[in-house]
Amino acid sequence: MKKDTQEKVGAVITAAGSSKRMGGIDKIFALLDGQPLLTQVIDVCQRCDSIDQIVVVLSPPNLGRGQQLVAEHKWSKVSDVCPGGQRRQDSVMNGLRRLNHCHWVVIHDGARPLVTTEIIEHGLTAATETGAAVAAIPVTETIKIADRSQLVRKTLERQHLWMIQTPQVFKFTIIEKAYHSGFSQNDVTDDAELVEQSGYNVKLYMGSYDNIKITTPNDLTLAEILRGDNEG
Repeated sequence: MKKDTQEKVGAVITAAGSSKRMGGIDKIFALLDGQPLLTQVIDVCQRCDSIDQIVVVLSPPNLGRGQQLVAEHKWSKVSDVCPGGQRRQDSVMNGLRRLNHCHWVVIHDGARPLVTTEIIEHGLTAATETGAAVAAIPVTETIKIADRSQLVRKTLERQHLWMIQTPQVFKFTIIEKAYHSGFSQNDVTDDAELVEQSGYNVKLYMGSYDNIKITTPNDLTLAEILRGDNEG
């Protein structure tokens, strides 16, 4: 994205989850190549030329540890480390409130350490079309809808299905309006859903099959393999 210098870009890194499926390990501080996942995500946002400000959202028990990381690494773009809320969308809202006069917002999961500056830049470019864009990859498996008895009721057409990732990029006025709408009271799984419910079009752009979310210890092992393949 060739950014207008007047259009400030902020990043909100959400890392306030509970890590229930990580076997007692707090995933954002799990090590990948000797560095915590959170460190690697912040590093990428720090290196991204288009990002001007970074807000990191952590669970209250992790605030001190997160603030210590920021102090150690001296990331110049990190302006705030703030507590998350009960739901992911509450955490994002807390992060949005701490951005300073940003025209665009990049929202990214702290548990996706294999994001690249290129993916972020592509998202910013795609978002100029509609004001909202999310990274996504085409589904490669067959998807079926089943009832409560696990009986198949429908097979979906795979060519129309995408798996949604982060980063998700929005014009600040759009995401702010979505979070202040009545729809924000509903539980949603990503920020784009609130934007869709508010009546805006959301553009999909190509993410990466490597841009996985770390949810289980097996995901961490896979990330190590993918990182090794990319560096090799």
